[in-house]
Amino acid sequence: MDISENKSLSPGATGTRRGVQFTSGCSQVFGVASAKRHAAFHHTPSRRKVPGFSPLQENVDPEKIALLLRKRWTLYSLTPLYKFSHAALKAYSRQLSAYIAAEKQKGLAIAVGLDLGVAVVFSPLPGLRGTVQDPEAVLIQITSKSPFPTWRNEEKLVWSGWLCCTSGDTEFLENLMKDFTCLPLFLTNGTESLTALVGAWFQTTFDCSFSLLTVSSLNLAWMAAMWTGFDLDSGHTVTELHWSVPCSPSLEISLSVHPDDAKALWQSIQQNKEEVTEEEVTLFIESLQSHFYKHFKIHLSATKLIQVSTSVASIDCEGKLKLLHRDCISKVLSFLTELAINKILW
Repeated sequence: MDISENKSLSPGATGTRRGVQFTSGCSQVFGVASAKRHAAFHHTPSRRKVPGFSPLQENVDPEKIALLLRKRWTLYSLTPLYKFSHAALKAYSRQLSAYIAAEKQKGLAIAVGLDLGVAVVFSPLPGLRGTVQDPEAVLIQITSKSPFPTWRNEEKLVWSGWLCCTSGDTEFLENLMKDFTCLPLFLTNGTESLTALVGAWFQTTFDCSFSLLTVSSLNLAWMAAMWTGFDLDSGHTVTELHWSVPCSPSLEISLSVHPDDAKALWQSIQQNKEEVTEEEVTLFIESLQSHFYKHFKIHLSATKLIQVSTSVASIDCEGKLKLLHRDCISKVLSFLTELAINKILW
């Protein structure tokens, strides 16, 4: 057991940052027609299908997939893009490069050591589609050369991000208005100032808007259970769950479980290998909490689940994600795509 002050999971910035409004807008701006939900509040599904392998995921680029692993990504929900075209990625690369250079000329402090020699590259990111309706994912990389000549003259990657839609909601995709492209999940790695610049360019160019994609304790519990059940050939790591204690100063309690023990527990609970129910997720978490109470006499039911880490991925309530296993990336993205689209709809 590890009980310590919760300093690593400080609340992230929300609202307006550096002139960029990371909020949702109206459904007409999104390009969403009748798919917009008309309910007072959103219900988490009582059951979810376990994501399977899609033939569309065979066309994967191993080098690009490797770029996604073991980096700390910040999750955003992105409304549909107006008149976005996969055929224009080279043009977008030039336009965003020029935009960043122009903002730098205005004196905007983008990043320490970032000079005017900025290069932006948009490129396809194949192998992440779950259905034929999903648009192909897009990778964005921003590099910079040192202002001082060196014998290598290497470019340094200073920011990266990618947009994807993996097994997106069929009704939502079918009801998009003409000229809109749905890539609802946007993941970034880099400085907030560069993220804000990229976000401002996207909002101006494609009439879209961003929202930080936070994750509820309930959805964290779903991920802990579902990811524990995935079959892996290698790369097994300890399963960890972190809870925050409602006190001042704030405390964090962590529970570490051997991956074989966690999987054995889940397999004893799950009734159907093709789906997961809310009752099974609840029983899985309560069993772990009961085990914790047996040894430490602490009731975790009074705390809040804020982070889960498995052999598949690690994610916290503030939308910070680390992908750990290449064979399960699409399965993780399928769940996160659902959350991103739900944030747009609700």
